[in-house]
Amino acid sequence: MSAQQYDFTEGSIMKKMVLFSSPIFLTNILQTSYQVIDSIWVGNLLGANALGALAISSTVVFTILSFIIGINTAALTVLSQHKGAKDDEGLKKSLNGFVVVLGSLTIILGLIGFFVSGQILQWMGTPDEILPLATLYLRINFVGILFLFGYNFIATVLRALGDSKTPIRFVLLAVILNTVLDPIFISVFDWGIAGAAYATIVSQGTAFLYGLIYSVYKAGVPFSIPFMPAMKQLKRIFKLGLPSGLSMMVISGGVLAIMTVVTSFGEEVVAGFGAAQRLDSLIMLPALTLGSAINSMAGQNIGAEKWDRVGEISKNGLILIATVSLTMSALVFFNAERAVSLFVQDQDTVAFGTMYVQTVAFFYPFLGVNFVLNGVVRAAGAMFQVFVLNVLSFWVLRFPLTYLFSLWLGERGIGVGMAVSLVLSSVLAVGYYHYGKWREIKVIENEKSDE
Repeated sequence: MSAQQYDFTEGSIMKKMVLFSSPIFLTNILQTSYQVIDSIWVGNLLGANALGALAISSTVVFTILSFIIGINTAALTVLSQHKGAKDDEGLKKSLNGFVVVLGSLTIILGLIGFFVSGQILQWMGTPDEILPLATLYLRINFVGILFLFGYNFIATVLRALGDSKTPIRFVLLAVILNTVLDPIFISVFDWGIAGAAYATIVSQGTAFLYGLIYSVYKAGVPFSIPFMPAMKQLKRIFKLGLPSGLSMMVISGGVLAIMTVVTSFGEEVVAGFGAAQRLDSLIMLPALTLGSAINSMAGQNIGAEKWDRVGEISKNGLILIATVSLTMSALVFFNAERAVSLFVQDQDTVAFGTMYVQTVAFFYPFLGVNFVLNGVVRAAGAMFQVFVLNVLSFWVLRFPLTYLFSLWLGERGIGVGMAVSLVLSSVLAVGYYHYGKWREIKVIENEKSDE
């Protein structure tokens, strides 16, 4: 192997958590910087309407892909448990099954998304000034959606095997290419917002091809020429993947619903919310990072049936997320106006973006609690239970509260509703972690009994 693969079933938990999650954190920063760079170029070269189009379109892409992203999360659970159980043959078969299912779904959803882009944006209430730009950007992105999925899936596989360093290379390549190509395609070639979309496709496509070649020939990942999985294996994939995919659709659908609240306040608020989302993503990075790391760590220990270490992983994760999240929240809070101004100069847009960021900044540690504890229970195979938690979090709490507070407080209520929902969602996550029956789920045992 050309990169270290961690065995999480032994040794210091906190040390390995920091060492393993640090490269994931760096990878996530690069992923976020990719979006931030896109927004900076589009906002400054093309204006507030183009930035709003980018924000809305990005939300739609995530929503359309959410089901596949959810199954990708199920892959992390299954593959990490195989790794912990030292089941090489099961690992290889499961890997092929996920490649076939996820690859097919990505192509199908990409085609559907391309043809219904305009209708989706109209349903969301996208302002007329933004609609043509958003439709163009969205359709071009759907053309290369397989690349976006591809290099993220390869990163997931490597993390399940205990290697969190290699994926940095894929994302770094995409970021560098996008940084260079964005201004060339937008201004030099005069392609406007279409240029930003083309830059995305070229950058992600190159990263995907590099990742595929590297993982096969250098990292020793047991990829093979895809072949049709056995029906029993397909059933197992969908048994775990379906609720996980639906869970992601619930999340992204909730984000989409919140965007309909935002669009009701006009293009300045849409653009300001788009800039604020980029800063939100910085605050959320520690939670996203630990959620992914803990899924791998807990999965290996559950596969090895070391439940005492699973409990320690939860405790260490909560300590780490509290420390890092509060630090990130403070940095973003005190630099909110300056940061929002990087994306757009319109005074009203900057004012709303700053207000939103400062309202929600110190509530994101509560979101970290969700990511840590849900990462552990998801590693056990509790996909349906996490799905239910997400339904409650987004559709019973987050969207209704955001909508109601916006009616009460106007545009300020968007951030207030979001903040309140984050606190209540963390209470649900803690409750299920302590009282749920996720420890009784047997993913690997079920697979073996079906062979």
